[in-house]
Amino acid sequence: MEYSAIKVTQEGGYAVISMNRPDVMNALNTQMRAELLHAVKDAGGGKARAIVLTGEGRAFCSGQDLGDRANVANIDLERTLRDEYIPLLRAIFDSPIPTIAAVNGPAAGAGANLALAADVVIASESAVFLQAFARIGLIPDAGGTYFLPKQVGFARAMGASLFAEPITAREAAEWGMIWEAVPDDAFAEHWRARATKLANGPSVAYRHIKEAIRESYGNSLEQQLLMEARLQGQCGQTRDFREGVLAFMEKRPARYEGR
Repeated sequence: MEYSAIKVTQEGGYAVISMNRPDVMNALNTQMRAELLHAVKDAGGGKARAIVLTGEGRAFCSGQDLGDRANVANIDLERTLRDEYIPLLRAIFDSPIPTIAAVNGPAAGAGANLALAADVVIASESAVFLQAFARIGLIPDAGGTYFLPKQVGFARAMGASLFAEPITAREAAEWGMIWEAVPDDAFAEHWRARATKLANGPSVAYRHIKEAIRESYGNSLEQQLLMEARLQGQCGQTRDFREGVLAFMEKRPARYEGR
């Protein structure tokens, strides 16, 4: 697939998927959503061992591209969410390899929640997150009502949604909404180092970590303990486990192969 709304590059074992409509702050249109879906699936099923999602220009993503006023009156939001957003969000959330959202600037509306679908969110300190939906008479979508309460709790999720006020990257990190906020001048180098670490890590263990933590929300303690036992048994059969133990005993960095 040839891309026009995004850019995809390979860097050190991981794929960088950049939303590339900087003139509209990387607003999400049908073309971009289709390209993102293809790129995420392609990276997850290819040689990449991690994915970084970021934005070109000064913004990460300004959310849904509403277009001109004539189109707004005819937009079918339910169909758009069901047919275009849900497959994309599931592809990010369910990716078999670790995903990082490198939020380089404002992330608003669906753009904010696209970032929250990733396993790890790293933001520049100048970035802000905005659940802007109530400003135009909508509810948070693109997973916002799922991700926010689990990450920041009921009170903050409700306030962020009702008041639709910007949340700074520092606040987001303090609230537990994202993993970390990084000074702007160190941001690019930092997320690349994080992506490299994941790309060089024990890929099977990473996949099972994602599964176990996410399934925990719906499991009883007994169910979770049994899942841990099953997944740990699978991890214990990998070459990476044996390499990790050997490296620990030999006091050297492990050389993981991802299997």
